[in-house]
Amino acid sequence: MICAWKQLLTVLPPEIGTQVDSSGRETMQALRLRLNAPPEMVTGAGSVWLTGTVKKEHLNYVINSASRYSPWCASTMASGYITAPGGHRIGICGDAVFQPDAPGSFQRITSLCIRTARDYPGASDKILDTWKSILIVGAPGWGKTTLLRDLARRIANDRVVCVVDEREELYPEGIQRGRRMDVLHGFPKPQGVDMVLRTMGPDYIAVDEITAEEDCAGLIQAANCGVRLIATAHGVGMQDLKRRALYQSLLDRNIFQTFVLLKKDKSYSVERMIS
Repeated sequence: MICAWKQLLTVLPPEIGTQVDSSGRETMQALRLRLNAPPEMVTGAGSVWLTGTVKKEHLNYVINSASRYSPWCASTMASGYITAPGGHRIGICGDAVFQPDAPGSFQRITSLCIRTARDYPGASDKILDTWKSILIVGAPGWGKTTLLRDLARRIANDRVVCVVDEREELYPEGIQRGRRMDVLHGFPKPQGVDMVLRTMGPDYIAVDEITAEEDCAGLIQAANCGVRLIATAHGVGMQDLKRRALYQSLLDRNIFQTFVLLKKDKSYSVERMIS
């Protein structure tokens, strides 16, 4: 297991970071900071409540340390997150301002969810590369991104894999890439898929979290051009996936032929469509 743990600690206020470092180095999945409440460290075994109370200055410390006052980070805040150094994603909640024709913003931040990015080389070894498109299905926190990262890296040792890494968390600095991998950071998935499809000559295109109709349309376009896909989707098993209207266009067109179904304990099974 590989984790940019020191980089995670640099974005935390010292009084919180010290507690996290002493008890969560190997087990922490997320850290939830809520204004006027104790910090909540989430592990695979449940929640651990740390001492102290989260204050406004703690939340500001995390935002400023993670963003380094970067204009790109400021723009992603409009979508409710920042990606910190090391690939750790920070979700943001609070009093937001929304305007249909302008970027959103936060008047006041009241909650942060800091998700620990961990890399597990070899996690995808049981998934055979059969020159098919692969969809990884699982609930939040079940390891979809981790498995996607290792699978794309392994396939990229032999074939050209272009990764559209919208949130800059799949392959941050320090995470090993495949020798034939090209990564496009910070581009929305639909436009990013179109860009690498037209310019990079990929065998595979990899994206994390299909969440919009525009994502599906971009993947269908790539598949129709003969490119294989590696992607993740939210769902608890095949039946749950089939019930979600968002994914119907992909399923009806048989865009994916291999489905990796994650379980809560981060194990998985593989189903293949017969075409």
